[in-house]
Amino acid sequence: MTTEQLYQQRLNRYVTAMRNEKPDCVPIRPFVAEFTAKYAGYTCQQVAHDYRYAFDAALRCARDFDWDAVVPNMVAAWTGMAQAAGLRYYGIPGIGLPHDMGFNYIEPPEEQAFMREDEYDLLIADPTGYLYNVWLPRVSTEICRPGAPGTYRGTLALVKSAMAMRQYFDAFGPHIRRLREECAVVPAIAGIFKAPLDIIADKLRGYIGLTMDMFTRPDKVLRACEALMPHLCHVGLTTSDPDRRLPIGFWMHRGCVPFVTPQQFASHYWPTLKPIIEEFWKQGRQTLFYAEGQWHHHFDAFRELPDRSIVFHCDRDDIFEVHRRLHDKFAISGGIPNVMLSFGKPDEVRAFCGRVILEVASDGGYILDAGAIMQNDTSIENLRVLTDVCRELGAYPAGTYSHPTATPAADLSESRAARDGLRGLSEHPQPALPVGICQPWAQKACELPEITGDRDLVRRIWDEIEGLANTYIWQLLLAF
Repeated sequence: MTTEQLYQQRLNRYVTAMRNEKPDCVPIRPFVAEFTAKYAGYTCQQVAHDYRYAFDAALRCARDFDWDAVVPNMVAAWTGMAQAAGLRYYGIPGIGLPHDMGFNYIEPPEEQAFMREDEYDLLIADPTGYLYNVWLPRVSTEICRPGAPGTYRGTLALVKSAMAMRQYFDAFGPHIRRLREECAVVPAIAGIFKAPLDIIADKLRGYIGLTMDMFTRPDKVLRACEALMPHLCHVGLTTSDPDRRLPIGFWMHRGCVPFVTPQQFASHYWPTLKPIIEEFWKQGRQTLFYAEGQWHHHFDAFRELPDRSIVFHCDRDDIFEVHRRLHDKFAISGGIPNVMLSFGKPDEVRAFCGRVILEVASDGGYILDAGAIMQNDTSIENLRVLTDVCRELGAYPAGTYSHPTATPAADLSESRAARDGLRGLSEHPQPALPVGICQPWAQKACELPEITGDRDLVRRIWDEIEGLANTYIWQLLLAF
């Protein structure tokens, strides 16, 4: 079998499982982050601060382990980019932290939150403008607030970080080709998304600030979530797989009990999340619900989503309960405890993985992975055991499955029929300023001399460059 044939076999296997169907065998898709550094002989500092080391480490793991899909770089933050922008919220390995400790996210004290409690109206009126004018100068040690005297360092920080971000994103294409051509390994996800309430808790008000706001100004919080919806949906769609086979990665943080109450989930989190997931599905994209923590309180809400529209990833929930509650509607991944993979005995790992394969994966629609992202405490031996057990026990008997294909879940006939009836964001009020740009062409055109020749050409190029400015600030918020 050629490398390309093996790649196609793995792609078909992976996509078939995500359709909640039975492929030839259980796909293995480990979300390995700093584990790759440990395996490849790098430090956490190296893979966090130079993405080329991270790419190389991921490729070595993909080549040496018999896996079907990996994230091209699961080390979530490129700290070189964070340092270029002067971001305050990162602890960088080797700079104030031990060089072999993973990067840290540093949430500021409540009184120093990056968004103040009386600024909801500013965010609601123009989320992109708020991020540039208020949020960015606060999260950066270098960039000046509007009206303050400009500085050389502040200008450099904007230029360096914008060019660094483009360099980083451009590097993914060649790396993904190497994974395909050298290792026959499929990229596990494409695109990035977070829920509106998680954004407010993670990067704006902070968790404590949001908790207080949910009691003192819940209406403002809801309106802010609603204002964020079209922008976050735009980011998810524009970064997604154009072939619509790979799911959009959705990192679920603080929207579950006990971080919010069941009532707050019902009033704020779910009403501003569900329409976006439906819009993704309407546009032919699956979403990977990477459910960090425990989400069993909300399984009934998730069942409101269309069949196959999500892949539910199990972290700290009981994987066997997840299978009982969700498997009839959605594919499932994960569920192997990280503590076991880090500190358990190989025989424990073998027994538990074997049980999951026999009980959860028996009907298909399951992808083997740990519960959470694997860092450098994960045992190399235990991850080999996980892989070996899956290959030993995970093959489905001949005649019990159809030949796997890479047909996207959204393109199945029953899925297309269901998608036609979805409202998605169609009934959501359109923002006053267009999504995906910063300064509308209509405003700029009024400032220009008379345009002759091809006016549409001038506008098209303006909007394309505006889109890059929009990408910078929203990716800074979501991905860095």
